[in-house]
Amino acid sequence: MANSEFKPLTISISENAAKHVKEFASKEGKETPNLRVGVKGGGCSGLTYVLDIVDGPKENDKVIKDQGMELYIDKKSYIFLAGTILDYSGGLNGKGFVFDNPNAKTSCGCGTSFSV
Repeated sequence: MANSEFKPLTISISENAAKHVKEFASKEGKETPNLRVGVKGGGCSGLTYVLDIVDGPKENDKVIKDQGMELYIDKKSYIFLAGTILDYSGGLNGKGFVFDNPNAKTSCGCGTSFSV
């Protein structure tokens, strides 16, 4: 496998996305900006992304530390999200979190659902 095809077995968050998570956590009165990242069935492409600011991990969560915060991913979701970079876009197409997921074969126009 060539280096350009290598998919890292982690999930990361961009500096810009982390900044926004920290702002949202502060508005909710949470001292620690920990983020649960996952997928669930639904959406126009089959699977939909889930984000939630939480206090801590669940028992079997994978914990990833990045950008001064922790990301919690359940094992089922991790299979679909390995290699994903979570970013935040404030462009002309609207503001929001963007998933750059190398596992997604197709995604919907709004970027909130995908299929593998």
